[in-house]
Amino acid sequence: MEETTVIIVGGGPSGLAISACLKQHSINHIILEKEDCNVSLWRKNAYDRVNLHLAKEFCQLPLMPHPPSAPTFLSKSYFLDYIDEYVECFEISPRYCRTVESAEYDEGEKMWRVQAKRRVNENDVEETVVEVYIAKYVVIATGENSERYIPNVAGLDTFNGQILHSKHFKSGSKFASKEVLVVGCGNSGMEIAYDLQTSGAKTSILIRNSVHVVTKELIHYGMRMLKYLPLKVVDAGITLLADLKFGDLSEFGIRRPNKGPFYLKEAAGKAPILDVGTIDKIKEGEIKVIPSHIMRIENNKVIFGNNTEKEFDVIVFATGYRSVANKWLKGYYKYVLNEDGMPKNEFPKHWKGDNGLYCAGLARRGLFGVKFDAEAIAHDINRNLH
Repeated sequence: MEETTVIIVGGGPSGLAISACLKQHSINHIILEKEDCNVSLWRKNAYDRVNLHLAKEFCQLPLMPHPPSAPTFLSKSYFLDYIDEYVECFEISPRYCRTVESAEYDEGEKMWRVQAKRRVNENDVEETVVEVYIAKYVVIATGENSERYIPNVAGLDTFNGQILHSKHFKSGSKFASKEVLVVGCGNSGMEIAYDLQTSGAKTSILIRNSVHVVTKELIHYGMRMLKYLPLKVVDAGITLLADLKFGDLSEFGIRRPNKGPFYLKEAAGKAPILDVGTIDKIKEGEIKVIPSHIMRIENNKVIFGNNTEKEFDVIVFATGYRSVANKWLKGYYKYVLNEDGMPKNEFPKHWKGDNGLYCAGLARRGLFGVKFDAEAIAHDINRNLH
């Protein structure tokens, strides 16, 4: 059993950012990370062509801004180099291969008891060792993208082809000449569809809901405008510019929402599509849009809600992730999270719960939100301690 002041669960950007901020206040803490590296989603599960979608000023962690010489939009490799430098600069040392199994709050002692399983490999045999930690505070820093989500589709178990989640998609090169269906029209789904098509796959994408399509430059422009203009005005301007750029996409099966892109991001956490070339491929007929949902699957045949059907060799589910913090927090998640594992309190007080429980990186505001949360949590803990 080991006692510390703060337990941080998760060694992604949120966990690293909180660690750096706590170090500024000389507050003892431990990071528990289930993988064998930090920011594992970026290092292990990001597809090859992915880059950061937002401008650099919105993609930096606390206490270390990007230099003026950095490109406006960062590549994956640049960002990982930045993370490595960040970890070295603040001497952050997560404890890897630790999967948190439970966290319980002792009302009498006013302390948290966190139990984790550590994976150890001796003589090529993997074993687990149970570790127990005691802390005054616990920070949930496992992020929004903890566990892949694949919807329950009737007949999915009968599909004879390959099924994979976007978490395991690296490149479209291995799917050349295959009929591939991409399910999910977020940024990952649209970018994967583009990668598949340019790699020679016969690509279709399921677009069930209305979406805004913009460019990363337009979003950068809009985020700067929000510092000076009301959201409604910025939404109107960006929507107009997007219309001039892409035209009316409804004839291609892409409907625009009634509310603006920044409103939807603020109110529902729904991000617009930042086009990487997918729209041109759709307009050219190289990527087929299926504006419907899956009714059922029969072997290799997918039957859609608009009374169409088609056979596929591969289905890629770009259907997002789910937070898993509720599983190990058990009933205590109610101190700060709702039943979906997301903050129960509204922004900007979403990060603080009861009895020393905090959450970071769950506000659907990307790395900019991570920075905000880390600074707020570290400040609050420091204030409580002193």
